[in-house]
Amino acid sequence: MEDAEGADAPKKKNPLIATIIAAVVVTIVGGGGGWFVGGLLAPAAQTAPAAKPAPAPAHGAEAKDSGHGGGKKEEGLPHAFTEAGGVLQLDPMTVNLAYPTENWIRLELALVFKEHPDLALAKSIQDDVTAYLRTVSLQQIQGPRGFQYLKDDIQERVDLRSEGRVSDVIFRTFVVQ
Repeated sequence: MEDAEGADAPKKKNPLIATIIAAVVVTIVGGGGGWFVGGLLAPAAQTAPAAKPAPAPAHGAEAKDSGHGGGKKEEGLPHAFTEAGGVLQLDPMTVNLAYPTENWIRLELALVFKEHPDLALAKSIQDDVTAYLRTVSLQQIQGPRGFQYLKDDIQERVDLRSEGRVSDVIFRTFVVQ
């Protein structure tokens, strides 16, 4: 019986060594897979901005240089909306809230017109929304529900003012400070 026990002893493997080997193999496979996927994604992310063509300036928005260095070039990101597509971006609105008065709200909107954009109507809508924002308190616009109520109120004001000529209001930015 001692011979049988002695023969089984060398055949048993240490479970700690098997666990370490399995962990090393999984680590190598995971690292290799990450390196491969990173190599596939990294060149695409670096070349994507360079591949985009420069947007054409909107009609009349092209800066003219008078030769005296006083010409201004349009800086920043191009506008995503144009009058030609029936979408008109309003100027940014920055007003202080009704309560607390030390808080400010900055809002950028775009109006989607059913037909051709009407600049006079857009100006009156912007004035109306600016006047409305001055009556809003911070507690009214807190959280997702408050923001949804604000969007609904502005959409309702736009619908009333435009008499159905504006189909949608797009919120570009909304910042409370």
